[in-house]
Amino acid sequence: MTLQQLHYFLAAIEHGTLSRAAEQLHIAQPSLSEQILRLEGEMGTHLFIRTNRKLILTEAGRRLLPYARATLMEAQRGFEAVQSVRELRGGVASFGTFGTAHQYFLAGLIAEFRRRYPEMRLRLVGLNSSEVAEAVINGDIEAGLVMLPVNNKSLVVSEPVWSAQVGYISADPARLAGRKDIHALLAAPLILSEAKWHNTDPIRTLLNRRAQQVRGNFEPVIEVEHQSTAFELAAQGLGDLIATRPILHHLGYHDRLGWVPVDPPIFEVFSFIYRADTAISSATRELMQLMRQSLNLVQARYRHIEN
Repeated sequence: MTLQQLHYFLAAIEHGTLSRAAEQLHIAQPSLSEQILRLEGEMGTHLFIRTNRKLILTEAGRRLLPYARATLMEAQRGFEAVQSVRELRGGVASFGTFGTAHQYFLAGLIAEFRRRYPEMRLRLVGLNSSEVAEAVINGDIEAGLVMLPVNNKSLVVSEPVWSAQVGYISADPARLAGRKDIHALLAAPLILSEAKWHNTDPIRTLLNRRAQQVRGNFEPVIEVEHQSTAFELAAQGLGDLIATRPILHHLGYHDRLGWVPVDPPIFEVFSFIYRADTAISSATRELMQLMRQSLNLVQARYRHIEN
């Protein structure tokens, strides 16, 4: 049984004869008759009594009638539901970003998306990159913006859409002097954020790898969850940070804290991720496009700081 066969069945009832039904559907009568016969063959009984004047439903046809109507109606509703999402007239865009995204662009992005697509709903979560990747893999959100590297074959990783150099940050000018290689970092009074995800945070993972090469181990004086808290503590002279210069300026600490690059250089690089086996909805795809534009503006705004 197909939707086409049910459609032809209802058309035959509405118009009374196969010839008039075929004429209204703009198809050849033999094609319509063949589909009706196939439907009756699958049902194992006649659905019509064919007279010279009009078609008369059999008992089997009468019993099929309400189900045929309901089936086609639900199929149409399903089509319209999908079309509304495809045309951004309904549904939800779900996305995960890095934890400090709200500091840069998130409020403006949400406002612009809602202005363009007021019928769409948004679900945005700001998490650690590892947690975002896990949420995408589990299907909790459609896509995310995460710090590289991401090593999971079930994920598609886009080209980089944001990058910033990582440096050593301190309120004490004396501690900013000299080369900030792994030996200097191991000896520094560090305040490290991402306390919950320290084993999987990409920057920490890279620094730990460098530390292991010189048989060292990072032992921060303070560990906190949020980077903004770490900056506040560093501004009070309670320890030093490892972070990018744009976030230093964006949080307003550039007058109280100095920044020097880590040696060899380290860059935070971010890309979009999504599941390889699942198509992204039009809403989430549009959200990603707006986010790409927002990131380009942020990158341009802080380019003079990085140079």
